[in-house]
Amino acid sequence: MESGPAIFAGLVFALFGSGLLVWTTVRVRQRRPVAQGVSPVASATLAGLVSVIALTLGTWCFTRL
Repeated sequence: MESGPAIFAGLVFALFGSGLLVWTTVRVRQRRPVAQGVSPVASATLAGLVSVIALTLGTWCFTRL
């Protein structure tokens, strides 16, 4: 019964992390800004870091099943 919330949270983290990582990669490869008004290197680094953290949290949730 308690595996339902873990599956939901893991799925949400995994989808968000993978979507953000793909979006950031596409923006960087097209040499377009990831965030307006911020250094391109800093915004790409922060977005990449957040996406890796979200993917790690999703993996952690799935290991708790």
